[in-house]
Amino acid sequence: MSSITPPTAPRLWDISPPVHAGSPVFPGDAPYRQEWLARIAPGCPVNLSTITLSPHVGAHADAPLHYDPQGVPVGALDLAPYLGPCRVVHAIGCGALVRWEHVAHAAQGLPPRVLVRTYAQMPVDRWDAALAGFAPDTIERLADAGVQLIGIDTASIDPADSKALDSHQTIRRRGLRVLENLLLDAVPEGDYELIALPLRLATADASPVRAVLRSLT
Repeated sequence: MSSITPPTAPRLWDISPPVHAGSPVFPGDAPYRQEWLARIAPGCPVNLSTITLSPHVGAHADAPLHYDPQGVPVGALDLAPYLGPCRVVHAIGCGALVRWEHVAHAAQGLPPRVLVRTYAQMPVDRWDAALAGFAPDTIERLADAGVQLIGIDTASIDPADSKALDSHQTIRRRGLRVLENLLLDAVPEGDYELIALPLRLATADASPVRAVLRSLT
């Protein structure tokens, strides 16, 4: 009697950094805070807390409302861009901007979602004022290739000191969606399935996501 080898379960990569009181936030933004309203004790059967935070803490999806006064809030977004085939591209040490030459080596046959790793090790416990963003031209070329969503392992697709937010305005004009603060330290370059659904926050400018990658085989 021949033995049957069970199929290998798809591997999961959790690409969401932990969210806690020490999580870095953009200067002036609201940090994560948690207060206990009730604790398990005689007469109280549950622990119950309240949390306050910016929706840009940790891995998150920006809504058009974040960078467009007429943009839709995150709760009104189509979920399709946040679920499906994606490619992780390494541009470690690229400097202030992810330029086309940093991603061109992986740009053949792009799926609709592209996530770019810029850090050798993501700074999960401090704010990085020198974070890498996307060059607007890189976004234009990704959009021309059919990309619908871009992601990055930094807190913004624009430099931290930018006031014009050129890359955010480029995704507004091209209709792309964006994920920021992804933890890609352990993820090899290659193709995956992305699952990173934003919460249905009806009036919010962004939403935390629990972003994961799943192997395709």
